[in-house]
Amino acid sequence: MKLPKEILLSELLNYNVKGNIALNYGTGENVWMHPPVHRILGWYSRPSNFDLKRNVWRLNQISQIIDNEIYVKGDPAISDLATLNRFPTLIEANLININGSKIGVIADFLFEIKTGNIKYYLVSRSNPKIPGSSRWKLNIENINDQQPGLVFCESNSLDDLFLIKSSFKNEFFQKGKNIIERFDDMKNIAANRLEDWLEEDEDINQNLEYKQKSFYNNDRTSRSFSEKSEDDPWI
Repeated sequence: MKLPKEILLSELLNYNVKGNIALNYGTGENVWMHPPVHRILGWYSRPSNFDLKRNVWRLNQISQIIDNEIYVKGDPAISDLATLNRFPTLIEANLININGSKIGVIADFLFEIKTGNIKYYLVSRSNPKIPGSSRWKLNIENINDQQPGLVFCESNSLDDLFLIKSSFKNEFFQKGKNIIERFDDMKNIAANRLEDWLEEDEDINQNLEYKQKSFYNNDRTSRSFSEKSEDDPWI
């Protein structure tokens, strides 16, 4: 099976690592990367919940990916978690805006399997481990500087970044906002129609009053003329 050209780190870590002779090396735990050049070198897996050792893999050891399993060639390098935790990584680093304030957390990234080059990062607003949370795209060109646990960017807020995946909360907020805007439009339309209707009703009432006054005036004139005609000595 042909390997994908690009893959998310989160997808790579979700795969169960298996050897060519059906050895099970566990699922991925974290990344092995070189932050200064935005490149992934490999990753490491945990054989079991009770095992203290970790299996470290290079990207060029990947032979194929089938369903939820990633097959590797060769043997892993064996290490421990204390050593691996000293490896530099930008995952879960705080994203700092142009004004020096935290606006998010580096949650994931897309990289090329063949070269390990990172294409772009994905940013979460808060804890990236919360399932279904939103993800914003952070381009490499937008990064000014980086330190252990910190990434500095040129943006002012997450609204300046492209939203790739929207959470249920964010979608609900956007839909609610759209409903409110539509409701406001409906209220404006209804208000305008009511004003038009009241104006038309006022015009009708004015015309009716004018006709009634004209009728009474004509009736009085006719009666006045009739009364004068009866008493007119010239008739």
